[in-house]
Amino acid sequence: MAHMVGFWAFIIGLVIAVVVGIMSALGMATGILPAVIIILIILGLIIGFLNITAKEIVLFLVATIALMVVGGVFAPLKTLGIGAMLDSILALIATLMAPAAIVASIKALWAVGKPGD
Repeated sequence: MAHMVGFWAFIIGLVIAVVVGIMSALGMATGILPAVIIILIILGLIIGFLNITAKEIVLFLVATIALMVVGGVFAPLKTLGIGAMLDSILALIATLMAPAAIVASIKALWAVGKPGD
């Protein structure tokens, strides 16, 4: 059941990131952006605690790093504001995944630091 909650947190977070990212690029989300960021952070924590297992940590962290590195890469696309939309969407997806990455990193450090095995 916990994995389903984490899965739906991920889906809802992605939908929010895409919709608000498009709205933000069009200048329609300025008033709601702080609340959306808080919601994405909470959803990211849920994802990190409920979805990321020990064998998925490395792949998840590499994917999250790649997501964070590509930020701003679409800015030169000026046609129809597509670059701004993509950058805004990626920034919000990164906002969703950053808390999950922090949780996964702490889980990985815990696994490395605990005695035994």
